[in-house]
Amino acid sequence: MYANKRVLIKLSGEFLAGKKGFGMDDDAINSIAKVLKDVHEYGVEIGIVVGGGNFWRGRNDNDMDRTVSDNIGMLGTVMNALRVQAALESLGLETRVQTAIQMNEVAEPFIVRRAIRHLEKGRVVIFAAGTGHPYFSTDTTAALRALEIKADCILLGKTGTDAIYDKDPNKHDDAKKFENLTYQEILSKNLGIMDASATSLCQDNNMPLVVFGIDDPSNLLKVVKGEKIGTYVGGNNGR
Repeated sequence: MYANKRVLIKLSGEFLAGKKGFGMDDDAINSIAKVLKDVHEYGVEIGIVVGGGNFWRGRNDNDMDRTVSDNIGMLGTVMNALRVQAALESLGLETRVQTAIQMNEVAEPFIVRRAIRHLEKGRVVIFAAGTGHPYFSTDTTAALRALEIKADCILLGKTGTDAIYDKDPNKHDDAKKFENLTYQEILSKNLGIMDASATSLCQDNNMPLVVFGIDDPSNLLKVVKGEKIGTYVGGNNGR
């Protein structure tokens, strides 16, 4: 079996919006749910961090306080988590949503030992509400949760690209694709695949990362099976 028994998957709000570009696209959500079931059946324990960009991209008014804006974004991730949960459970997967902001009527509070226990029992755990604090992105949440649940790898699905490039491949025909990178190279080259806080957190704790294109959701299963697609970053368990 592939070396990664437990993975943390980052799903962006942009992906969940699908062709609509805003809100939730049932086709996109159902398509990733089917692939997640395949990953689960392959024997991999799954944690998911969802973004909220399909609802909220931050302040669009300079009069809005950053803390208020980030709180709105965190609530958007909870809506996404509940929708992904519904899609997975319709396929027979047992799931739990855990939130960094307590809202006990709709989800469990995030408790790391409980999350690990759910994973050990074969449940998919969806982490919502970011870190529960403003000024931290869901990229940082993904890095933090991956470390907390002792994941073997972070799988970062990107829309509009299939890997990390030295510049936007949609705008530059001569864009160079990277098959392997270090976190230091991501920072020094200012590649912007994750924010600096998330990148540094992964680097300092030797957390492997695979960046791949998720416009075709089946790529997720290919990554889990060890196929060399996308870009591998850092860590000791080479591909």
